[in-house]
Amino acid sequence: MANRPAIRPTNAELAILGVLWSNGASTVREVHDALKEARDEAVGYTTILKLLQIMTEKKLVKRDTRARTHVYAAAVSEATTRGHLLSDLVDRAFGGSSLALVLQALSSARATPAELEQIRRLLDERKAPR
Repeated sequence: MANRPAIRPTNAELAILGVLWSNGASTVREVHDALKEARDEAVGYTTILKLLQIMTEKKLVKRDTRARTHVYAAAVSEATTRGHLLSDLVDRAFGGSSLALVLQALSSARATPAELEQIRRLLDERKAPR
């Protein structure tokens, strides 16, 4: 995983990516409106525009400039981004130990019976010979 480029979006960038993952390619206005609807605090239009410009430079989003109004789309999938963030967290906070991460997660937050059953199924699938 050391060969992968770092995908480390900020919290604000993750919020924008969340809109793009949910809604698909969007204009700045559409991203702004979606964030305004989802959050309690106001986020300025020009702030969203600037963040999208920065995210384009970081290759987190792609910009389509064919129309007068630019349209932005996520350049990385949600699963890929989560994978990079999780790998980074495991490496930095848990010394590379997935076990330590899972033990911390399960001891810090109460898992529902349905979540525990899903975890058991995943573990059983991993244990089964392929």
